[in-house]
Amino acid sequence: MTPQYTAQMAHRRGLTFWGQWLAAMTLVNLLLIVLVHWRIGYLPSEYRMLMILTILGSVPTYSLMQVYHKRHGLLIGLGRLLAGWLILLAVLSAIAFVTQTSALFSRQVMIVWALAGFLVQACSFLPLHFIARLYSKMISNERRAVIIGTCPTAHELAKKLINPDRTLLLGFVAATHPARPAPSILPLLGHVDDIREIIGRLEARRVYIVLPMADAATIEALYIDLLDMNVDVVWIPDFGSMVLLNHSISEIERMPAIYLNESLITSHPGSLFCKDLFERSLAAVALILLSPLLLGVALAVKLTSPGPVLFKQNRHGCDGQVIKVWKFRSMRVHDDQQVRQATREDDRITPLGRFLRRSSIDELPQLFNVLFGHMALVGPRPHAVTHNIYYTGKVRAYMARHRLKPGITGLAQITGHRGETETLEKMQLRVAQDLNYINQWSLWLDIKILCKTPFTLFSKDIY
Repeated sequence: MTPQYTAQMAHRRGLTFWGQWLAAMTLVNLLLIVLVHWRIGYLPSEYRMLMILTILGSVPTYSLMQVYHKRHGLLIGLGRLLAGWLILLAVLSAIAFVTQTSALFSRQVMIVWALAGFLVQACSFLPLHFIARLYSKMISNERRAVIIGTCPTAHELAKKLINPDRTLLLGFVAATHPARPAPSILPLLGHVDDIREIIGRLEARRVYIVLPMADAATIEALYIDLLDMNVDVVWIPDFGSMVLLNHSISEIERMPAIYLNESLITSHPGSLFCKDLFERSLAAVALILLSPLLLGVALAVKLTSPGPVLFKQNRHGCDGQVIKVWKFRSMRVHDDQQVRQATREDDRITPLGRFLRRSSIDELPQLFNVLFGHMALVGPRPHAVTHNIYYTGKVRAYMARHRLKPGITGLAQITGHRGETETLEKMQLRVAQDLNYINQWSLWLDIKILCKTPFTLFSKDIY
């Protein structure tokens, strides 16, 4: 999408949210005022504070639940409204409990307000939802579109835009001879040589050009040819042959710029700082809570096998810098000339070490790596330096996984891509998940990975 189109869509979504939110909060607070005056006769300061907290708390709560998103149907929208209202009430109750102010409020007023509050919001939601959907449908008729190109990227774009409430897609227009068979998702309307006739016949208002960079001359000719056709022209570059990493579209001094590969450190510095602060704090708390277990395991390792308690290995960290990753030693002390991955029946693993590896307890010292800032709780798992040297050049975009801090767990681990990678295909699948994590990264994704990680400890691939 162009930055202008994306901005327009975001603006319309914002108007939808703020319009419906304003109506809902107005009715909820009016209801509270009526109930308080009915029960008490005037509006005490604690109820005025409750109104302010309700307004402030509803914005992040309703945004998180996507209460007013236009893609939701009526029943789903009401369900999300109910969920958002219940979460907001739970937060308000927690605040009252912590501040020990719950006794200041009338239970009768609060119960009626909690029940009737959802009903009055639903009463405003129903007509506004209908109007928003009707307006969206009217707008979609003005976005009758065709896609020039039949490559996989064009098909992917069609799948994402096929929603009739968003864009009315009419079909594909082939750019090569002979034309490919019509895909099942949309009809093949013809060839690009007849684009002007196709646009006029179907009254299209938008043209998506999805062609590879090698067809730059064709793209330029199409653009010039369509300048006087009164249609929006949107170019979606086909980067199907390239591995994009945290890509984005922006402007540099009013010149269009496509970021093919950008570090999260430069693109999301604030969010990455929050991730680092959150993970270091969580690591510190975990180390305190798990200190008895850590001391017990350290003693057990020392008593059951000669050698150091901790195993420290050089691995690549953020931007390829070499760091020392800590683990409880799970193998007998040995002097391999070549670093080998652990295998299922590896004779180097001690009996205690096998249990530590199966339970992932051997990874717990890496909490110190997180605390020191060398690692993250969530991120691509660090591999031994010798493994990185081996796989670089053999696995596509292998070292791109080091564009952020390595993690104790990651997307690859919770999707089944852990354990020994005895084939290049297995390593390629793991790297693909690591790159997906970088492209999709958010704090919410980190939280989901952390929550799912304990359920992967029973995997048969842990040894």
